[in-house]
Amino acid sequence: MHTIVPGPCPYCNTEIEYLYQTENIPYFSDILIISATCPSCGYRYVDTQLLKNAGPVRYEMPVMTKEDLDVRVVRSTTGVFEIPELGVRIDPGPACEGFVSNVEGVLDRIAQAIRIAVKDGDETEKENGRVLLEKIECIKAGGLPVTMIIQDPMGNSVLVSDKAEKKAFVEDEPDACGD
Repeated sequence: MHTIVPGPCPYCNTEIEYLYQTENIPYFSDILIISATCPSCGYRYVDTQLLKNAGPVRYEMPVMTKEDLDVRVVRSTTGVFEIPELGVRIDPGPACEGFVSNVEGVLDRIAQAIRIAVKDGDETEKENGRVLLEKIECIKAGGLPVTMIIQDPMGNSVLVSDKAEKKAFVEDEPDACGD
């Protein structure tokens, strides 16, 4: 299905097109991708939703080889993404966008966020950023095993792989500092 629905931009009220498109993810489910872009103010919206009833989910997957970088990642606007070995946790916020990517694409997104975050940082922040970026490159080369975790209270996120283990949803996860 591919449907375009006109509607107002929520920021500037310009008439824009909202695209609703379904995609099938093999061995998982059909998903609905909703997207819109406003040419006037630059507003962007992207979300993914499962087209089946789903309860809270948590998937964990070891990333140990270059082949693992190809695993499909579906993150909705309610999904929490983690790589504990890097101290990375991405929580949804008010401007959160869903996406369909692969593990390598997620690592690239994280690397880009680190580059932006440390651009105006002090020397310690820049050094910490450099170390994280080196670790990401090592993961992508297959030299540093990590665990990818995606958790979603609405059940609209997934790691699509036989290696991804579905585990019990954890309501209140401690933060990266262990508090």
